[in-house]
Amino acid sequence: MDVVVIGAGQAGLSAAYFLKRANLDHVVLDAYVGPGGAWRHRWPTLRMATVHGIHDLPGMPFAEPDPTAPANEVLPAYFADFERRNGIAVERPVRVHAVRDHGGLLRVETDRGAWETKALVNATGTWTRPFLPRYPGQERFQGRQLHSSQYRGPEEFSGQHVIVVGGGTSAVQQLLEIARHATTTWVTRREPEFSDEPFTPELGRTVVAKVEERVRQGLPPRSVVSVTGLSLTPAVREALRTGVLDRRPMFERITEDGVVWPDGTHQRADAIVWATGFRAALDHLAPLHLRTPGGGIQLDGTRVVADPRVHLVGYGPSASTVGATRAGRAAAKEIKESLSRREAA
Repeated sequence: MDVVVIGAGQAGLSAAYFLKRANLDHVVLDAYVGPGGAWRHRWPTLRMATVHGIHDLPGMPFAEPDPTAPANEVLPAYFADFERRNGIAVERPVRVHAVRDHGGLLRVETDRGAWETKALVNATGTWTRPFLPRYPGQERFQGRQLHSSQYRGPEEFSGQHVIVVGGGTSAVQQLLEIARHATTTWVTRREPEFSDEPFTPELGRTVVAKVEERVRQGLPPRSVVSVTGLSLTPAVREALRTGVLDRRPMFERITEDGVVWPDGTHQRADAIVWATGFRAALDHLAPLHLRTPGGGIQLDGTRVVADPRVHLVGYGPSASTVGATRAGRAAAKEIKESLSRREAA
């Protein structure tokens, strides 16, 4: 192949769209059984009214959805329609185990055989790598602990006291749902920042540039929401007014029945929801030794500096819908130019 694309979320589909337009021989491999990427696995009670902004796939505007519709149905349907309209054939389910150097080519090893390719677009996102921090006493807690990716709705917490840990969008969305059925405590490492600035194209470019600077230095990327702040929606404003979003700093340790702060204050809890984010799902690229001493992967645009055959989309500045389409376009353009240079040499 000229190109193998791993992942069929927004960034992967965008890359495939532009690779097809560039007449590059490519295949898209996706680990899921159907379209939609990580949106397939969002909790059932997440409605489109509270989704943190969706940017269009290339050439196909995202029609204004019913705000009460479940996000895990609307977005997979949009992705599936995009695949059909643009003739993007996705091989699924295919799980990639490793990518290795193979005599100047890249060998992509999967549970359904191997592909050899001149270039690779990695678009595996973060959903399969939930991050759970460690705190003293965590193993002693007698209640339930779950990552936000395991959350399925608020009803299962009815009548309980729930501690939600994390300062991102998912933490706020899940906290607001749970608070209608249970008492809650919100805990974050840093003071949360809220913004009522509308998300314009200009702001999107600013956000991408700030996140991009870290990956240019080979540092682990920051999340997009760490740059934009939390959106001050009407629901968030109401939660701030009523005290649901009164935030407490991180506790010091976990006990059998709750958590304790450094001043000795104890909060009883039946459950702890760790809305503590994700890490990039890149273990299959380990044989290529792409990481810098700083722990990240240094990029020039989407191209990996340590191995220019590899492009990362859905990583760093393109790890949200803000930069995914732009990254797919950039990767396809760079690969087309690189292969043309190699053929002319």
